Amino acid sequence: MLHNVAVLLLDEVHPFELGVLSEVFGLDRSEEGLPVHDFAVVSAEGPVLSTHAGFTISTPHGLERLEEADLVAVPAGSRFMEREYPDEVLDALRRAVERGARVLSVCSGAYVLGAAGLLEGRRCTTHWRHAAELARRYPKAIVEPDVLYVDEGSVITSAGTASGIDACLHLVRQAYGQDAANTIARRMVVPPHRDGGQAQYINRPLPRNACDTVGSTLAWMESHLDQEMSVEQLAALAHMSPRTFARRFQQETGTTPYRWLLRQRVLLAQHLLETSDRTIDTIASQTGFGTAATLRHQFVRTLGTTPNAYRRTFRGPGAGPGAGPERAMPGVA
Repeated sequence: MLHNVAVLLLDEVHPFELGVLSEVFGLDRSEEGLPVHDFAVVSAEGPVLSTHAGFTISTPHGLERLEEADLVAVPAGSRFMEREYPDEVLDALRRAVERGARVLSVCSGAYVLGAAGLLEGRRCTTHWRHAAELARRYPKAIVEPDVLYVDEGSVITSAGTASGIDACLHLVRQAYGQDAANTIARRMVVPPHRDGGQAQYINRPLPRNACDTVGSTLAWMESHLDQEMSVEQLAALAHMSPRTFARRFQQETGTTPYRWLLRQRVLLAQHLLETSDRTIDTIASQTGFGTAATLRHQFVRTLGTTPNAYRRTFRGPGAGPGAGPERAMPGVA
């Protein structure tokens, strides 16, 4: 079970992520029939720690408190991507896993688990801005940058900031059932489960490479996203054979014409969902997907969420007529 929870703090801890762990595991909700955890905040670097927000945190608990914890959680902190960690901290994390406890990281806390060797051969995640560096620094880790959290049994990693809530509620759901997770979620005024993953939040426009021979064709493609186009047609515009065009396109953009076009269409659909009240059918037509069903399929495949869910996330419930059910997909939420 999950009776004893310890949060491991390093200097320059981020208060929000610490607050998430304290809110889920540190409050007494016994009047609502929920279990009460033996909760402690543990300092790894002295009795007084700084936060990145400019205030300090003090705690009487040292690393010895980790030895009795069922769950050891590591919230995010500043400079976690570049700093070193005390050997006794890493040893304590390894011992926790070896004796059957679970460890959880929030955001850049994954770097601490990586330094302890706990991510080797395991799927894991962190904030999308730090995922590439996590993979570079710990090449034996299997980094998944598009998800909200990853549960690998003894090691749970969550993505940026609020996804720590998702991971914590997931652990509550496992330990005590759906009703307990729902009760805590209602108290926190958050959804008990979020659809999709980090992909919908990642700011990743396509790179603009120096294109010597296909640049003008790219510009044409970008201004005609609503139209059907083939490699043969694009090659003719570039005055090349289809085979030569496909090869040059790959060399100069790093991807195929189809994938480049698909990503540009999804980006345009994201923009229209965020900034307009156009219906899903209209956006599907204007972005070259043709039907709402095709748009939805590609959106889920690329971003892990539906167009309607994306619009609600980035525009809110009063987003206009386009925020209603996707008419081409009746019965599908």
